[in-house]
Amino acid sequence: MAVQVGDSLPDASFKTLTSDGMQDVSTRELCAGKKVVLFAVPGAFTPTCSDVHLPGFMEQVSELKAKGADTVACIAVNDAFVMSAWRRSREIPEDIVLLSDGNGDFTKAAGLEMDASAFGMGVRSKRYAAIVDDGKITYLGIEPGRDVEASSAAAVLENL
Repeated sequence: MAVQVGDSLPDASFKTLTSDGMQDVSTRELCAGKKVVLFAVPGAFTPTCSDVHLPGFMEQVSELKAKGADTVACIAVNDAFVMSAWRRSREIPEDIVLLSDGNGDFTKAAGLEMDASAFGMGVRSKRYAAIVDDGKITYLGIEPGRDVEASSAAAVLENL
């Protein structure tokens, strides 16, 4: 069963590649005492993720932070090296944290996985966005298909 508004994020650890090398980031560390905007994409470099979903957050990261987000982070079931290459190729600003859920552990624990095996991608994350306040979900917009509406930066801004 998928997490819902009012639930706490499951305990998990992500990988992120920084100038200091590979780092672990736990959900507790990410969210403790903070308001966090999370958005998840089925895959870095995939068309809708790269051309539609990500750009909205890149364009509106300043507005999200001005409305109270301490952190804006993107989760994908890709390894940290892919996420880092995606940052470079798309010129993703450093104020968007890229979190690798390479094995899908967080995604499965949150009940937000989808089977993309028909596309040769295996188990991936559903497309969604969430507002998390000190570890508790206060907004969750999960897309039923390929659209980017409930998970868009604009939808998150309306709910911050």
